[in-house]
Amino acid sequence: MPQIELNISPKIFNDTYFPHLQDYSKRYEIYYGGAGSGKSVFLTQKLLIKAMARRRKVLVIRKFATTLKDSVFQLFIDTLKQWNIYSYCKINLSTYTITLPNESIILFKGLDNEEKIKSIAGITDIWCEEATELTEDEFTQLDLRLRAKEPDLQAFASFNPVSRANWVFKKWFAEDAIVNPNTTMILKTTYKDNKFLPKEYTDALEEKARTNPTYYRIYALGEFCSLDKLIFNNWKVEEFNHNDIKGQLIIGLDFGFSNDISALTASIVDENTNTIYIFKTWGDTNKTNDDLASIITSLGFAKSQIKADSAEPKSIEELKRKGITRISACSKGKDSILYGIQTLQQYQIIVHPSCEGIITEFENYSWQKDKKTGEYLNQPIDSFNHYIDALRYSIQIIDKSKKLKSFSRNGLGL
Repeated sequence: MPQIELNISPKIFNDTYFPHLQDYSKRYEIYYGGAGSGKSVFLTQKLLIKAMARRRKVLVIRKFATTLKDSVFQLFIDTLKQWNIYSYCKINLSTYTITLPNESIILFKGLDNEEKIKSIAGITDIWCEEATELTEDEFTQLDLRLRAKEPDLQAFASFNPVSRANWVFKKWFAEDAIVNPNTTMILKTTYKDNKFLPKEYTDALEEKARTNPTYYRIYALGEFCSLDKLIFNNWKVEEFNHNDIKGQLIIGLDFGFSNDISALTASIVDENTNTIYIFKTWGDTNKTNDDLASIITSLGFAKSQIKADSAEPKSIEELKRKGITRISACSKGKDSILYGIQTLQQYQIIVHPSCEGIITEFENYSWQKDKKTGEYLNQPIDSFNHYIDALRYSIQIIDKSKKLKSFSRNGLGL
């Protein structure tokens, strides 16, 4: 493959990160802070420049392989295209491997297939993206794989802080944490350090300081906060006429039967005010699919778009055959519950007083608690969540081009 000389202007880098671009003196580089701070973009840039300068074997890690394609792998692809060197690289879309013009290799792997990682020899650099998703033992085992004979072996970790109960806080930030400044560099950044963010994004983040202070401190300011016990504090009960609300209709359906209710929520999303208005809920046990089809029809939603629990494909198909033609399965993944919660936390939620079931759930839906530390974990208790699950499914209907997280990761510097 041909040797390519990079001619990159310093203007494409955020000022906070630039001093670290070609500094390889520390084995460990820890980048943490709020959303939109540019951590992931900078580490992509740094690793590409390092690997283009001399032959390297870079391993990029996330907890789950399924999250790689549309996140960090795509970020590398976008950067190669922006730097006009994509056509000189070998891209293997089946193994998620990039071979650079100088034969440096960048591999993208999930820790849900550890055996494949164990077989990789000669690793020179490891980047643990979203390191809070890993365990400390997993990070340690990856660190032990950095034993190639090449110089400047480095392990990178990047993450948004979540809870003080997470291992990254205990390892690098707790009062009794032992951090060697000769081997470890730690850099905190926020969206305020990213000069490339569009104003709409920063305005949306700063609105969270008013509507959801805990979300703002953790996800915008990048602070290690103790989570509140209750998951949602961005909601209130208020009278309104949904016919007066201009926006998009979203409906979600969670299946149940004997012990768990089947639950439906209907809401209007006003993107201009970033508000979800929940105007109708229904829930009951022991309802067959015939019953559900009749109830959905009686509510006037037979021809409306509905997102339903994907764990019940047979029920979804039966409802389609019974006239609920626009019902479809929601998308689920390893992090879909947390992603749905975080998306809902970005809105102000107004609940009509008649929606008593979901009001009760909002009043009780809570985070799990670490028995040792007393800190609340970033894991919800599986209770008081039937209507909320339906609401989570329904937000997948929202026009994603209008959502806070819809800006391209590369453009935002995520």
